[in-house]
Amino acid sequence: MGTDFWANKRVVVTGGHGFLGSFVAEKLRERGASELFLPRSRDFDLRSSADVERLFTETRPDVLIHLAAVVGGIGANRRHPGRYFYENAIMGLQIIESARRHQLAKLVCLGTVCSYPKFTPVPFREDDLWNGYPEETNAPYGLAKKMLLTQLQSYRNEYGFPGIYLVPVNLYGPRDNFDLESSHVIPALVRKCVEARDSRASKIVVWGTGQATREFLYVEDAAEAIVLAAEEYDKPDPVNLGSGEEISIRDLVAQVKDLVGFTGSIEWDHTQPDGQPRRRLDTTRAQNEFGWSARTPIREGLEKTMAWFVENHEPMARAV
Repeated sequence: MGTDFWANKRVVVTGGHGFLGSFVAEKLRERGASELFLPRSRDFDLRSSADVERLFTETRPDVLIHLAAVVGGIGANRRHPGRYFYENAIMGLQIIESARRHQLAKLVCLGTVCSYPKFTPVPFREDDLWNGYPEETNAPYGLAKKMLLTQLQSYRNEYGFPGIYLVPVNLYGPRDNFDLESSHVIPALVRKCVEARDSRASKIVVWGTGQATREFLYVEDAAEAIVLAAEEYDKPDPVNLGSGEEISIRDLVAQVKDLVGFTGSIEWDHTQPDGQPRRRLDTTRAQNEFGWSARTPIREGLEKTMAWFVENHEPMARAV
């Protein structure tokens, strides 16, 4: 399906070769974006103001979708709080400022559910973003991304700059990062269970107690939301993107274990943190403002994620 919105527009997607960005790029092409530029980090270091300025002068975008980020699970956030704060903040700050100076027609900036306060009432509403401090293990990342909302709102007030800000929950799906050192919970569980099944291991170890709850959004649903928001939404208020399904980590582990066919046991490492106690977003605003709601149930999304991983990963070497 095409749309006139993208006709004759030059579009840049930072992070366009990444997990979410690759799906966003596909959606854009489907909807008629023919002049699409997906910068690679080796060619444009978005931490460098000179490279950011060169990106704008060489590509001359009308629309920019800023997805590039340094991300990871709880372990990666605990190991690299300084890096996650600085690099996410500096990339966004410079991109938004350059976009303003180059008078872009539209900028879409992706935030994170990690920006919400640790004890936000469930479901999380956009008006609660500032009502407390984020959960400690990912606060530097969450705060860095939330500063970009402030920048966009202040630029809209002072310069009339048309930037919008979207707040997705944890994403998952095919092409995700399955590196156990830096992955989020679903790809980590899928990999652990597949490799344990294939090696006939007796158990896997999972962090925390399993009592925390999460909401997960399938990557293709998120990509659809981002493209629709670019076309239809132009207000200063942040917009949540979620599935509406809340699931405990314990139940999630059981589903992945069942789908993969791993018959061993689960050992819960209570010395490791659960992270934020609960997460589920109120997505009323996305439905009202640009007619979006998620379409992929968690079970279906897990099946697709597992199938992709099994097809694309290299089986671990079996011990002799």
